[in-house]
Amino acid sequence: MRYWGLIIMLGASSACYVGPLGGGDDSTTGDTTAEEDASSNPGGSSDPTSMSGPTGSSDSVGETSAGSTSDAMDGSTSSPVDGSESSSGEMSGCEGGPLAAPIPGCAPVAAPSSGDIAQDCVDRINQFRWECQCLPPLARWSEAESCSDSQSSADQNGGGPHGNFGMCGENAQNTCPNWGSEQQVITGCLQAMWDEGPGEPFSAHGHYINMSSTNYSRVACGFSSSGAGVWANQNFSP
Repeated sequence: MRYWGLIIMLGASSACYVGPLGGGDDSTTGDTTAEEDASSNPGGSSDPTSMSGPTGSSDSVGETSAGSTSDAMDGSTSSPVDGSESSSGEMSGCEGGPLAAPIPGCAPVAAPSSGDIAQDCVDRINQFRWECQCLPPLARWSEAESCSDSQSSADQNGGGPHGNFGMCGENAQNTCPNWGSEQQVITGCLQAMWDEGPGEPFSAHGHYINMSSTNYSRVACGFSSSGAGVWANQNFSP
């Protein structure tokens, strides 16, 4: 069975994108959703449009989504990125600093797999940040990767999306639940998250907000594989 949808956590918030599985004939389309309360876990519902807490409440408490585009620099000093390097080593169009908003329809081709899926995940997030909005890269949070793998496994095996949010010391989390392969997470799920773009409410744009936030300096990508597919959490931290 194939599922489509998304889930996020920021500050005390989370988001996830339910991706395509390898087999089956059925398909379901769901909306993107986000939680801003670490205590409100989606509970692993198979309905990708239902990502509220166990009580079904849509109320959000806790920290609001930081790093929104209202805090970004005015894009008037920046020209569109064309992918070439300037004489200073900066991406052409990035000399003026981060763009106020991402380039519309930005979909850079993912690099071939390095053989290190955690590094590929970090590189892909940074590719969107830099090539689509001239944002500085996030560091690879290597010391949290083992925990993020265990967390992804616990979520996949009964915990549900964001069921163990916070166990690795993260401040925000995006989740790709049960995608068909690790490569689909890199090329498909992360692109879908970035495509949410800036805006309100957080529930509709939270994945992008987490990926583009300047409040975080590092990210740890965790993966878990089972017969249900590949589960991937991206944990963000200052």
